[in-house]
Amino acid sequence: MRVVSIISTKGGVGKTTTAANLGGIVADAGLRVLLIDLDVQPTLSSYYELTHRASRGIYEMLAFNERDFEQLVSRTAIPGLDLVLSNDDRGELSTLLLHAPDGRLRLRHLLPALAPLYDLVLIDTQGARSVILEMAVLASDLALSPVTPEILAARELRRGTIQLLEDIAPYRHLGIEPPPLNLLINRVLSVSSNARLIQQALRDLFQEHVGIRVLDTNVPAIEAYPRASTRGLPVHRVEYRQPPGRVAPAALDTMRALAMELFPQWRDRLILVTGHPLKVDRSGRLPHGQRA
Repeated sequence: MRVVSIISTKGGVGKTTTAANLGGIVADAGLRVLLIDLDVQPTLSSYYELTHRASRGIYEMLAFNERDFEQLVSRTAIPGLDLVLSNDDRGELSTLLLHAPDGRLRLRHLLPALAPLYDLVLIDTQGARSVILEMAVLASDLALSPVTPEILAARELRRGTIQLLEDIAPYRHLGIEPPPLNLLINRVLSVSSNARLIQQALRDLFQEHVGIRVLDTNVPAIEAYPRASTRGLPVHRVEYRQPPGRVAPAALDTMRALAMELFPQWRDRLILVTGHPLKVDRSGRLPHGQRA
């Protein structure tokens, strides 16, 4: 099981959209995916229609070390894509975990019980430095940080997110390595020369930085993403062909490229995903009578 936290100490960079759409395309590739919503503003919890709403959520999971996943896990309308809802309306978890001896490690201790059930866990976090954000990073194999192509966003990344990883480095003494950080340049305007300069500046800035990689995949600023969110669908199902005359690739091509860059071990499954759901069965094979 792979565990990926979507992180940034800056709000509004596209964490929830990235988590929802990345989870959607991996699920459509026939893999089992769990979304965990750690944001007190539960946008991810309402992104997809639910076919089953669990009676409990992230508060019970973290406050009481709840392991009854039948009570914790909601089912979305996307086959293979489940969700632990955010239900910490009053923001009490931060205080609770801050004063708990195992607060920053609680999620890390709970997740192994999910390994038989899921191939991928995606953790959506709030856009501010907190004990919950540190807990999510310490539970992860990989951290993914969307960054918008702006000078101020690049400065905030260095001041906030990179500092976060440096601050949790002492956990190495407990045998816990901070996860590698992948930077996803998000909402790129294809006609913006400033965006291209920021992309190159980020690559230059972190070229020699161990554990930080700027992904080759960029996410363009196209209207398919808000349209998919409005419809409660993964964006690759909404736009699976490149519109005539547009430079930016189809959303399907972008999300598939991102998923394959992050999870090369699932490339053979991901390459078969189309804009039509259930094209790949749970074993990774095409259903009888279908051709790629």
